[in-house]
Amino acid sequence: MRQYLRTTAAAALAAGVNAASNSTLATLCTVSNIQAALPANGTLNGIDLIPSSVTANAIYNGSLSAGFGSTADTNTYNYCNVTVSYAHTGKNDNIVLAYTFPSPDSFTNRFYVGGGGGYALSSSSTGGLAYGAASGFTDAGYDGDYDANVLAGSGSLIYDNMHMFGYKALGEMTTVGKALTQALYSAAAGAKIYTYYEGCSDGGREGWSQVQRWGEEYDGVIVGAPAFRYAQQQINHLTSNVVEKTLGYYPPPCEMDKIVNLTIAACDGLDGRTDGVVSRTDLCKLNFNFNSTIGEPYYCAASTSSSLGFAFGQRKRQADNSTTSTTIPAQNGTVTAEGVAVVQQIMAGLFNSEGKQAYLPWQYASSFEDASTTYDSTTGSFQLDIKSTGGEFVTKFVQLIDIDNLSSLDNITYDTLIEWMNTAMIRYSDTLQTTVPDLTTFKSAGGKIIHYHGESDDSVPPASSIHYYDSVRTTMNPNMGYNESVEALNDWYRLFLVPGAAHCSTNTLQPGPYPQVNMATMINWVENGVEPTTLNATVASGSYAGETQNLCSWPLRPYWSGNNSMECQYDQASIDSWTYTFDAFKLPVY
Repeated sequence: MRQYLRTTAAAALAAGVNAASNSTLATLCTVSNIQAALPANGTLNGIDLIPSSVTANAIYNGSLSAGFGSTADTNTYNYCNVTVSYAHTGKNDNIVLAYTFPSPDSFTNRFYVGGGGGYALSSSSTGGLAYGAASGFTDAGYDGDYDANVLAGSGSLIYDNMHMFGYKALGEMTTVGKALTQALYSAAAGAKIYTYYEGCSDGGREGWSQVQRWGEEYDGVIVGAPAFRYAQQQINHLTSNVVEKTLGYYPPPCEMDKIVNLTIAACDGLDGRTDGVVSRTDLCKLNFNFNSTIGEPYYCAASTSSSLGFAFGQRKRQADNSTTSTTIPAQNGTVTAEGVAVVQQIMAGLFNSEGKQAYLPWQYASSFEDASTTYDSTTGSFQLDIKSTGGEFVTKFVQLIDIDNLSSLDNITYDTLIEWMNTAMIRYSDTLQTTVPDLTTFKSAGGKIIHYHGESDDSVPPASSIHYYDSVRTTMNPNMGYNESVEALNDWYRLFLVPGAAHCSTNTLQPGPYPQVNMATMINWVENGVEPTTLNATVASGSYAGETQNLCSWPLRPYWSGNNSMECQYDQASIDSWTYTFDAFKLPVY
């Protein structure tokens, strides 16, 4: 039905817009011209545009900030900023759309959608200019971030906001934007407007929401470290806290940092090259014993700096006389058996009291951001620090109480966490879980996906991405064996793990590569048919700074022969180490 409506809208546009091209920015960027190009109400199902709300402003020699995974853009651009509002048919709501249209002489028949982060959709519409693409963003019809607009009051969810944040706002913005783009640049009815999406973290989840719900609208989608499977992902941020409380030990941050650094040192060379990067966290898991760190000394100088909260990979590498990233006094001690027990429990993943698994852990050599503790100057000891990323999700999304964090974890067990997960999984199954594995519409429309994830991500476990990849692989190819189904998936969906990378960023603990030209790679795949069997990534620091590495496409894994030759290998034990079954839930977890 949506495809029919899109075709009808294109025909209406072709008839209603002056066939003469808007050949200059000045002629394109006027309120009357934008109003004339709007799809007629009734052609986009459920969307009533408000022509009187249109604004249009021409920008000359405008500069941009860096995009996803890229360096700062030093170019300047001429473009038209447009805003327009719409309401949903039969509702008294108001959604504001903002678009950026490049000067006609630089337009390349592309439309670009950028992802947001945390609980915010993107608020930038200029991300497509570097690719000659029109672009847009939406306010989704509410004021501020979504977590401030979940509840109308205690116990009362705002379902419209849930669906808009979950998937609907971006889909509607894209549908309107593509129709408007086609009209403004006087493209013929049915002319191809290549449409791309790019985002990381919740922006990655948003990208999957578009593939799953609006698959026919997109040609190329780039998703990084997607924070999908909200029920498990968000509540999992409390697992480390419950481990600490259950075991009765709250480790000094420096002790945990020491364990991470020792893990990196021990596992660095398992990938065949000693470069400060654990490229094979699977081999680390299979070969490293955390007990070997007991008794090792640690020291961190006093610091007044604050932690980064969302774990974006910027913890300091420990060294003599180093500082930490939290407001704590100097720490001087040795790694304890209690500290190692906390680490081992965290790295086992979340299980219920019957020994059934509910969720997966992070990879060996990642930081323990969720386990960070806070210093209590009155007692001279480290205490529990309840992670608000998980706590706020429980209070607002599970308990439906409008407070920002849990006040206590008293009487909270692993079973409690799993009960919360189950409640949220059912409640948000059609909005925030975002793990529908049947992608037939997207695949049938010719869409392509580049999915990447930092292997040392300490916020969203990279095995989460592999679990979804396998869900798609088996759902889309139910009668194929493993290797055959991987080959079939590779034609349109590629997953890449980024060695040493943290959450949507490089990692100061491991100077590894990071992909910086994903859009160029995707455009080449979509428009020129060049399939990315590997993904280019650049090392930004360390002994190999400036080196370009070719990241392996899952399930192949990297192995170095000497310092300069890397090959992508098939390793069944590696694949098995990334595989989890969530039998703590009666419903399937994709």
